[in-house]
Amino acid sequence: MQTTTLSFANLHNHGELFANMLRARRELFIVHNKWNLPEAMGMEYDQYDTPASRWVVVHDELGRVLAGNRLTPTTTRCGIYSYMIRDAQRGLLETIPSDLLYEEAPQADHIWESSRLFVAHDVPASQRRAVHARLILELGNAARSLGATHCLTLLAATWPRWCDRVGVKMKGMGPVIEAEGAHQVVAMDFTQSLH
Repeated sequence: MQTTTLSFANLHNHGELFANMLRARRELFIVHNKWNLPEAMGMEYDQYDTPASRWVVVHDELGRVLAGNRLTPTTTRCGIYSYMIRDAQRGLLETIPSDLLYEEAPQADHIWESSRLFVAHDVPASQRRAVHARLILELGNAARSLGATHCLTLLAATWPRWCDRVGVKMKGMGPVIEAEGAHQVVAMDFTQSLH
């Protein structure tokens, strides 16, 4: 199992890995979960897949994607969009309720958003915990390398059951909402963990 953090600056060094990650996102989110998301050429994407973002990918030596995640600075702007959680709060997204945070969505250099976090649905149950832990470990490493101490993410509301297993301190930042299932915005604190 390998991990790679992709950016527009290094995509050319990793062959089909970026496209494979977008294909794996399509397979899980559109085909398996039946979410209504944009797709093209067998890949899922949205307005947040920009040069400002980074993508953490867990894969095997052949480039088969096991898990992935997108990191986006909370300070970014692209037209009317900033980052998914903030844009949902601002009422710009139809599929995520605007009351997902207790306070105004932050915009700070040390806070990034973690979105599209997934483990491929065909990863065997016996490997899922290890793959998920590897993804979170690399997510923390990537976040810290970008100057982030915290990441906001919209997770399944079951996150309290597994957060201790991955060694990251997490805190709910809003109520449990209905968005393709029960979800909650969570802040992941990477200041003390994953050393």
